[in-house]
Amino acid sequence: MCRRKPSGHIMQATTEKIEAISASFLLRKVFYGVVALGFLSLCLALAGFFLGHIISLGGHTEDRSAQQIVIGNDVLEIPANMIRFDRQRRDGIAERVDLYLHWPEMQGYAVEFKNDFNGAGPDKKLIFLTFEARQGSQDMPGRYGPVYLPLTEGPGAAGPAGLTLQRFRGDSGFINEELLVAPDHGAKPSFVARCLDEPSSRDNLASCQSDIFVGGDLQLTYRFPREMLEDWPLLDKKIAEFARGHIKSVE
Repeated sequence: MCRRKPSGHIMQATTEKIEAISASFLLRKVFYGVVALGFLSLCLALAGFFLGHIISLGGHTEDRSAQQIVIGNDVLEIPANMIRFDRQRRDGIAERVDLYLHWPEMQGYAVEFKNDFNGAGPDKKLIFLTFEARQGSQDMPGRYGPVYLPLTEGPGAAGPAGLTLQRFRGDSGFINEELLVAPDHGAKPSFVARCLDEPSSRDNLASCQSDIFVGGDLQLTYRFPREMLEDWPLLDKKIAEFARGHIKSVE
């Protein structure tokens, strides 16, 4: 007579088999999870390797290829690393182009100037420029006599590097601003800048502004730190030279 194997042994064997399968399935899930995490880590590492430098630029570029920008009848040739905004770093017709330059080199973004371009350097070293079509009949030196002078309080006082400092009247609309004028201030002095007063300028990267007419029909507006007024003759010269050097043709 054959003896039937006790059902308890069958259940125990079945349970052990199920547990073995479950353990194997769990190990596979863990294994695949580890592989997936490893693959993700590799992808992130590769992305960091290839994109990290680009991300660290924070919108700047080291590309020095020349962009030919046409504003009206004037053609500008500007290295891409001098142009502030990515959308403007292309050839073609534009209404304006915004630049930033490192002082005193008058150069665009480079890794050695990274802290200054990010506003983290110990000194203020940036000049901001905008080329656009002329906005009126006179640039800032030409507006001095007919527009600004009547809004100031008297003859003024001695300013930095021989400049005359003239304060605006309270009802002029120029709040916390002063006018800095070259020593030869006649009807059209050689240099005029509007600046925030000294307390307002301390935390401002570019608290002074001036504009000049250049090219055939362009206005160049430039903003700079008040501290650069100490070198205003050099600043005035370099701005004019920069404009002449980058306007390639006037049709």
